[in-house]
Amino acid sequence: MEKLYSRSYFFDQGIRFECQQCGACCTGDPGIIYVDMDEATRIAEYLSDEASSFIDKYLFSLRAGYSIKEHSDGRCLFYENGCTIYPVRPQQCRTYPFWFENLRSIKKWKRVLRECPGIGCGPLYSKEKILKIVQSTMDAVVKSYLADD
Repeated sequence: MEKLYSRSYFFDQGIRFECQQCGACCTGDPGIIYVDMDEATRIAEYLSDEASSFIDKYLFSLRAGYSIKEHSDGRCLFYENGCTIYPVRPQQCRTYPFWFENLRSIKKWKRVLRECPGIGCGPLYSKEKILKIVQSTMDAVVKSYLADD
């Protein structure tokens, strides 16, 4: 990990970001929104639902956890003129746009920059904080893949 923190990145000076709750990352192309059991339970409680009922209605099994179902147009089931579970949204949603796939190159980041109006707004995320966020999301993805083996 020390090598990751000491090397140079395009975001060495940090990146300003504040979610605008615009839905750009919640709509469009279909995708996977990882949800573990703790997150499913927390969201179910927020919606005043039983965890098992919530899982049946809103999630599908994926590796060691679940993913949120989507509408036919690729929109997250919880996006209706805003995120209806924003205070308890999954970690994957909380950490956007600081995902490994988005930070792999300046070219990929520029694509995300065009899509996300929250980039450039709000508090400055330091290089160290961004790398910690990336690491936290990588751990979840790796765990879900390892559980398949």
